[in-house]
Amino acid sequence: MANLTKTYIDNIKPPEKGQKLIYDDELKGFGVRVTKTAKAYICQGRVKGRVKRVKIGNHGAWTLDNARKKAREHLANMANGIDPNQEKKVQAVRALTLEEVKEDYIKSRNLKESSIKDYNKHLNGIFKEWKDQPVTVIDREGVKKLFEKASKASKAQANQAFRILRSLINYAMENYRPGNRPIILENPVKVLSATKRWHSIKPRNSKITTDKIGRAWTCIQQEMSLPVQNHTSRSIIDLIAFLLLTGCRIGEARALKWENVNLKEAYWFIQDPKNNNPATLPLSSQALQVLKERPVINEYVFSRESGKGHVTDVRFTMKKINKAVGIHLTPHDLRRTFQAIAGECGIELYKTKLLMNHKLNQDVTISAYTETSDLQYLKSEIQMIGDWIEKQVPITANSDNEDLLDILFPEFST
Repeated sequence: MANLTKTYIDNIKPPEKGQKLIYDDELKGFGVRVTKTAKAYICQGRVKGRVKRVKIGNHGAWTLDNARKKAREHLANMANGIDPNQEKKVQAVRALTLEEVKEDYIKSRNLKESSIKDYNKHLNGIFKEWKDQPVTVIDREGVKKLFEKASKASKAQANQAFRILRSLINYAMENYRPGNRPIILENPVKVLSATKRWHSIKPRNSKITTDKIGRAWTCIQQEMSLPVQNHTSRSIIDLIAFLLLTGCRIGEARALKWENVNLKEAYWFIQDPKNNNPATLPLSSQALQVLKERPVINEYVFSRESGKGHVTDVRFTMKKINKAVGIHLTPHDLRRTFQAIAGECGIELYKTKLLMNHKLNQDVTISAYTETSDLQYLKSEIQMIGDWIEKQVPITANSDNEDLLDILFPEFST
């Protein structure tokens, strides 16, 4: 015990090791902790019979009077059963921003790059005003207003963004519980379900109709043979051809590396698919030819001009195919087109789903007794699809092909 003054504290000699605890004889429980490297104000009391010690702050950064005042607050709280250390943790957690929660969430999950991209996109877009605010300040009324605003731009994007927000807040509710006390008692995004605000989005069902496959394939072949073409544009049209010939997801094709392609045995390997079922898939002769003509620039099959990374934006080339078939298509629509072609070829649905690397969860018997990781036994089926596509080109009349050239490449028309 000592009469703590600034001069007294300044003159305390630090110990060679360990710590010294010197308590004030004016305010019981208030004192100074001295170590070899620092002097810090502390206070000590009991909370529900258990001794609790709280660091107030370092001597110098805190004045003696301010430290003593803060000690009185802590001691009063302790007398009322409140643990100041626990409250510090609670306040720290309450201050966590939506951005910080998102970063923690991503680290705790094995998310795909596309999913991470969606999380970042919405936090920097729809939730831009919220991302640096504490997640605890998001309330039901704010959710309703922002959802309505976001819906005016895109109903589908509003749905996706607020499902992401719901996931982040659920994560915060379960993982940030200082003293096993939740900092968020209810997910405010629940208000969208309670008030029936979620939008009903009809699933896309766009695809190239079978009578237009010839035009689409002709367009792809003509784009490949363009005299004015750089490495990137050729990579893009080759990727689009690969999508149509294999029915794979665009993310799987873009990320395809040469190490996962076997040109000699005519197969390729999806290492990290959406359904978490790595698979070896056969290649038709048409798809194999596309790959054989690809130059090896870097590790990616569909590489960029710069030699770094793979191609990403295929919209410009897709617009040309859209003109050819007279419908707005996305790369994913080529996947649905592949399924339609398989139907035309009479390929059983479960085999088609295997080739598209769908999970077989509808038929337990098929799921249990069918090889789903090495699909080279479906070589004849994938070849049927490639041959069917190729055979559609002669069906397109020569005059139709000439019209197609004029539509797609007017710069080369005479």
